[in-house]
Amino acid sequence: MCPFCPRHLAQYHKKPILKNGRYWILTNNMYPYKGAKHHVLLIHKKHIESISDISTQAWSELLKFTQRETKKRAIAGGTFYVRFGDTVYTGASVTHLHANLFSPDMRKKNCAPIFTRVG
Repeated sequence: MCPFCPRHLAQYHKKPILKNGRYWILTNNMYPYKGAKHHVLLIHKKHIESISDISTQAWSELLKFTQRETKKRAIAGGTFYVRFGDTVYTGASVTHLHANLFSPDMRKKNCAPIFTRVG
């Protein structure tokens, strides 16, 4: 059972779906990184675990979703990465391929860097 697969997502993820594409689901992260102003997940709709399984069309949609979201939220700078494969290597909580897009809240006084395990 995978909590990121579409048939299980609503049971385990309580944030609303912001965009539902052909290949990706865009949603706010339930557990945003400390210091993040924005933190969204882009979850591949099909259960895949390897980056080599992403089709050209899915890459294109991922780019489109990311570009639109950064423009919509007026994100001046941030980080975008894709997690795939064994969680021992990625620091992710699930093996289901997904991407993170986040940016810091620079309005906060003494804004600290955002830290997370990536590998």
